[in-house]
Amino acid sequence: MTNKITNSTILVTGGAGFIGSYVVEYLLEHSPKKIIILDNLIRGSHPNMVNFKDNSIVQFVEGDMRDTALLEDCIKGSDYVFHMAALRINSCAANPSEGFDVMLKCTFNVAELCVKYKIKKVIYSSSASVYGLAQHFPTPETDNPYDNQTFYGAAKQFGEQLFRSFKFMYDLDYVALRYFNAYGPRMDTDGKYTEVMIKWLDCIRDSKNPLIYGDGSTTMDFVYVKDIAKSNVAALLSDATDEAFNIGNCEETSLKELLEVLLKVNNSTLTPEHREENSINPVSRRLANIDKAKALLNFTPTISLEQGMKELSEWYFEKQKK
Repeated sequence: MTNKITNSTILVTGGAGFIGSYVVEYLLEHSPKKIIILDNLIRGSHPNMVNFKDNSIVQFVEGDMRDTALLEDCIKGSDYVFHMAALRINSCAANPSEGFDVMLKCTFNVAELCVKYKIKKVIYSSSASVYGLAQHFPTPETDNPYDNQTFYGAAKQFGEQLFRSFKFMYDLDYVALRYFNAYGPRMDTDGKYTEVMIKWLDCIRDSKNPLIYGDGSTTMDFVYVKDIAKSNVAALLSDATDEAFNIGNCEETSLKELLEVLLKVNNSTLTPEHREENSINPVSRRLANIDKAKALLNFTPTISLEQGMKELSEWYFEKQKK
């Protein structure tokens, strides 16, 4: 039995990245003709691609989406496009001008070129950031985006609305996926914007008590990277179009509970130390309703937080040895 992926050429922007590299791996299971990866390796890396670096089907193009001629060259021979390349939320805040170029202008160029070259379907990586602090928990896709206060969230919302307008004007099929709190092996570990769980893993490695800023009551919906990657493939294979879907694990986990899980899977007896909150987080809760993704994409997450944190820990500590 064949499907849309079989014998197709697929472009993955950001395909050397945290989530994109897993998407490439799952696409390869469906016998595509060719997968083109466009990545500037600012967030992506060669180690992320180790499982397919020698696969003749995969063409890696090291370059920046802001090079419009290069972007066009990658899109023009493709059947489908996964648009995953993006800056981090903190990077957008630190440099809104660069955020505009990467998150808005490049997304517009992707959409325009997809129309020009008659791309059959685009899978767009959006974010739960579009909601800001949501109105309802669990949060359905019908919640409005008016409480978002971040440039990143605004840029992702622009992308969704852009593709929606291009569906209306040019009949460009697309699906937008709103990821909740992604984590797992290959996640960003270095630099100013390191995720809190990576800092805690450093504490476990160094036998230092991990810090929690505030009371640890802020909650997130942590969704494992492989589940996110599977949702991308499911979105392409489905007949869904002109739709946005929440992609989460449907579990609300506080930072305090997250640390407890991380200590448990690493057999650590360290105890957390609390510090005064050093920044204001306008989003104190996250919890996804994924009924729509279950119904239309046949997507259900399969990796528990405990299993995911165990795999993240093993990957991270192995990475430290190299």
